Amino acid sequence: MTTLDDLWFLADEASQCAEQAYHALKSKYAGFMERPRTRRVSRRRFRTLANRVKATGAPYGAHTIVYRPSGELLLVRHEGVDKWVLPGGGIAEGEAFREAAARELREEAGIAAEYEGLAMANRVDIECDDYRTWGVLPVFVARPSSTDLSVDDPDGEISDARWFAELPPDTRDREDLLAWRARRSF
Repeated sequence: MTTLDDLWFLADEASQCAEQAYHALKSKYAGFMERPRTRRVSRRRFRTLANRVKATGAPYGAHTIVYRPSGELLLVRHEGVDKWVLPGGGIAEGEAFREAAARELREEAGIAAEYEGLAMANRVDIECDDYRTWGVLPVFVARPSSTDLSVDDPDGEISDARWFAELPPDTRDREDLLAWRARRSF
């Protein structure tokens, strides 16, 4: 049985891994946006997210903004959160952030893409009671190699993939995407 003190040690180890992941991204990529956010979670969820951060530096995996020259963005429908989201997800052991983002894009939308770099490296502060840790949320940017979409999500969370000229009101992280789009010239 674990004690509450174990959670403090886990949070500290996770923060150290997040710091390493962030600095690795910063040394490899330039010009990306940073938009901090805070998530207050239950103790059980805190432990899950801290373990993910300890393993990879990222609590929510890696994601991709896929755009067409017309400015349309690719979003997928995530049934677990009941929102349109960027394709992306968990990082397998030994997988780099960009590799995970590309794999998730293939699974969730059925396409490959030409990656241009890192669009965002958002800091996610995770809090529960007196426990605190953080992780990085890397979001890459890419142009599609093809535009025919097909969902083959092994997790069964993604039900649809579509191109959007205007973001739907129920888009997760909508403000981040609008801020990114405003910086971008198509």
